[in-house]
Amino acid sequence: MADSGSGEAAPAARPEGSACAPGRWERLRRRGAGLAAGPWARALGLLAALGLLYWLRVPLRLRDNLAAVTVFLSTLTPKFYVALTGTSSLISGLIFIFEWWYFQKHGTSFIEQVSVSHLRPLIGGVENSPPVPGFSDNNGENETNRQNLSECKVWRNPLNLFRGAEYSRYTWVTGKEPLTYYDMNLSAQDHQTFFTCDTDSLRPSDTVMQKAWRERNPQARIKAAYQALELNNDCATAYVLLAEEEATTITDAEKYFKQALKAGETVFRKSQHCHPQNSQHEAQLRRDTNVLVYVKRRLAMCARKLGRIKEAVKMMRDLMKEFPLLSMLNIHENLLEALLELQAYADVQAVLAKYDDISLPKSAAICYTAALLKARAVSDRFSPETASRRGLSTAEINAVEAIHRAVEFNPHVPKYLLEMKSLILPPEHILKRGDSEAVAYAFFHLQHWKRIEGALNLLHCTWEGTFRMIPYPLEKGHLFYPYPSCTETADRELLPTFHDVSVYPQKELPFFIHFTAGLCSFSAMLAVLTHQFPELMVIFAKAVSIVSSPGLA
Repeated sequence: MADSGSGEAAPAARPEGSACAPGRWERLRRRGAGLAAGPWARALGLLAALGLLYWLRVPLRLRDNLAAVTVFLSTLTPKFYVALTGTSSLISGLIFIFEWWYFQKHGTSFIEQVSVSHLRPLIGGVENSPPVPGFSDNNGENETNRQNLSECKVWRNPLNLFRGAEYSRYTWVTGKEPLTYYDMNLSAQDHQTFFTCDTDSLRPSDTVMQKAWRERNPQARIKAAYQALELNNDCATAYVLLAEEEATTITDAEKYFKQALKAGETVFRKSQHCHPQNSQHEAQLRRDTNVLVYVKRRLAMCARKLGRIKEAVKMMRDLMKEFPLLSMLNIHENLLEALLELQAYADVQAVLAKYDDISLPKSAAICYTAALLKARAVSDRFSPETASRRGLSTAEINAVEAIHRAVEFNPHVPKYLLEMKSLILPPEHILKRGDSEAVAYAFFHLQHWKRIEGALNLLHCTWEGTFRMIPYPLEKGHLFYPYPSCTETADRELLPTFHDVSVYPQKELPFFIHFTAGLCSFSAMLAVLTHQFPELMVIFAKAVSIVSSPGLA
C-alpha cells in the first residue's frame, strides 16, 4: 500500500536531439516503406484478381451458371422470400444483441476484436516492428504509462466504515450487500500484511489469528478471535477483529478498540526492547507498530462518529506526530474531514499547505477541499449573470481554476455533490480518479459543501467547463497526467452491482454496433414488406437477376 506520486504536471514534450536522429530516420524509413507497399500492393492485387476473373469467364461458364441461378430464382415461391427475410432479420438481431452485450461488459466490439486478433494476420496485417536497440524515442510515453499504472492501483479507503456497525446494518435494512467479494478479499490481504509476521508461530494466539484473517466466513473469523482471547487475553488483533465485525454499534466498537489499545501498547513496548536482536524481532516490531497505529486511528474515527470532534482531531494530530513515516495510511484525509466538521478552515488550509505538494500523490479529498476553500471566499456573492457582465475577479478566477483542477483529477465527483447521482456506502478500497473514490469523497464531504453558502452553485456553474478546456483527456492532460483508461474495469470490481458505475469519458459506440443495428433494422423492414407484399418481392428478385445476368456476361 505504499504511495506513488500521481504527477502534478503533465509531462512535457521531449526535445528532439541529434542523438535520437538515427532512430527517428529509421522509423520514418520503415513507415514510408510500409505505406508504399501496403495500399499499392493491395490495389494491384485486386486489379489482378478482377482481370483473372474476366479472362476465365468463358472456361468457368459464368454465363451459363448465372442463367441457371436466374431460372432457380424464378421458380421460388413467395413463402421462400418471407422465410428468408424473416430468418435474416432474426440472425442480424441476435448478432446486434450480442454485440451490445459484449460492448457493455468488455467495452469493445466482439467482431472488431476477433478481426484484429485473428483475421488481420491472415490478410497480411503487419505487426509493430521492434524498437531499434540503443534508441529510446518514447520516454515520455513510457513515463505516462507508468503513471497510469500507478494511478490505477487500488488504495485502502482512509474513511472506510465499520463492517459490523455500519456495513452489516445496511444489509439488515436493505437486504443488499454493500461490499463486493473483490473488495473484501483485498481487505483480507491487508489484514494479513498488517497484522501477521513470521514470529506468529511462537505465540498460539497469534497463530489462531493468522488463520482467522484467511477465513471467508465472518462467523468463523469471530469464533477464531474468541479462541485467541482464550489463549491470550491480551491479543490485540483479536479485539480488532471483534471491533470491526462483531460490534453492532460504534460505541461497542470503541470499547473493543480500547481493549485492543491497552493490549497493543503492552506488546509494542516489549517489541521495542527486543528490536535490535535480529530480523525476526524487526518484523515483529513492524507488525506491532501497524496494530498500534491501526487501533489509534480507528479510535479517532470512533470519536469522530460519536460527535467528539475535537478529541478526534487531537488523536489524529498526535498519531501523525508519533508515526510521521506512515504517510501511506493517509491519516491527513481523516484530519481534513474532521477539521471541516469543526469549520476550522484556517487549520484545513495549513494541512493542505503541507500535503497538497507537487511531489506528493493527489486525491479527491485534497483537490476538492482546496477548491472548497477557494470557493468559500467568493461563493456567497457569486452570480453567473453578474460575472458575465463585469467579468471574473481575481478571487473568482482562483476559485474556478481550483474547481477545474479538482474536476480534471476526478471528473465523477461533481455529479454526487450536485446530487445528480445517488450515493451509496463507500467501499473499503478506492481507485484514485475513479468512481469509487468519488463515492467515498462525496459520502463524507457533501455536508461540508452544503454548509458553505453558494459553493455548490459555483461548482454547478463551472465544473463542466473543464471538459471544454481539455480536448481529449484520454490522450492529453492539462494539469495532471492523462486520465487513465483502466478505471472503469477496477470500479466495477470495487462497487456493488446495484450501483450504476460512472464512466468517463463515455465510450463511443464501435462501428460494428452501428452496422449490425442498421443491418437488423433493414432486414426487419424487408421481412415486414415481404410478408405484406410477397408477390412484389418475387417480381423484384426476378428483375434483379435478369438485370445482373447480361452485366456479368
